[in-house]
Amino acid sequence: MKFTKMHGNGNDFIVIEDLDNKITDEGALARELCNRNFGIGGDGILIVRKSNIAHIQMVIINSDGSYAAMCGNGIRCFAKYVWENNLVSSENIDIETGDGIKKAYLTIEDNEVKTVTINMGTSSFKPHLIPAKADEEIINKTITAGEKKFVISSLLMGVPHTVILGQLESFDVNDGKLIEKHSMFPQGTNVNFCEVINRNKIKVMTWERGAGPTLACGTGSCAAVVVANKLGLIEDKATVLIPGGSLFIEITNEGVFMTGPAVVSFQGEYNKLK
Repeated sequence: MKFTKMHGNGNDFIVIEDLDNKITDEGALARELCNRNFGIGGDGILIVRKSNIAHIQMVIINSDGSYAAMCGNGIRCFAKYVWENNLVSSENIDIETGDGIKKAYLTIEDNEVKTVTINMGTSSFKPHLIPAKADEEIINKTITAGEKKFVISSLLMGVPHTVILGQLESFDVNDGKLIEKHSMFPQGTNVNFCEVINRNKIKVMTWERGAGPTLACGTGSCAAVVVANKLGLIEDKATVLIPGGSLFIEITNEGVFMTGPAVVSFQGEYNKLK
């Protein structure tokens, strides 16, 4: 099996083509490939498949074998891969995901994709869409998880996200595992610890559902900006500083737009498939 290892601000993925739908156990494949000691290593796998409703289809499987509807860093890597490997010729790509069709806008220099802007769609604070067990929007709600108290705001940003605002130095990103599996979230939630720097800049650390701490989370960065903006703490355009670099997020009437890099780490062939 040929593969390409890629990352978006350190959030790393293994990209494989499955245009003939031959992969049957996606979860087992992801667990094997993503193992950092016995496999290739990665936060997840991105499977390239044909689409009947868009230019191309992206299937995302987390490192623990669970399915993800959407991934902001992953879709930038995916867009770069399909264009540079001549699977899609357009510089504005419609990508089918579990969260609907996403539009990717490529910035190309010397026949290489440098940055990718993604229309991540709209967010929703409606509990039944997240999904979350709540009768009203979860905004600055105090919960107890693992005998610790957290003030959270939760929303759907393609996938479930929970945002916690404060000083980053006061947070332990590993506490995300306590909130991820809180009974309030029947399908789990991603957890973003955020610090507002000024009206146009925030810092974010993310615990990703099914993957743990990552160096970057695109949907999480979008979720953090949406929550901070809703609370009146930042403007509708902001730079998000993450452990692996930075992303630029803009909230518009058409959706939440994310711009950032995508990088090829290496390519190879994997032969240890069970």
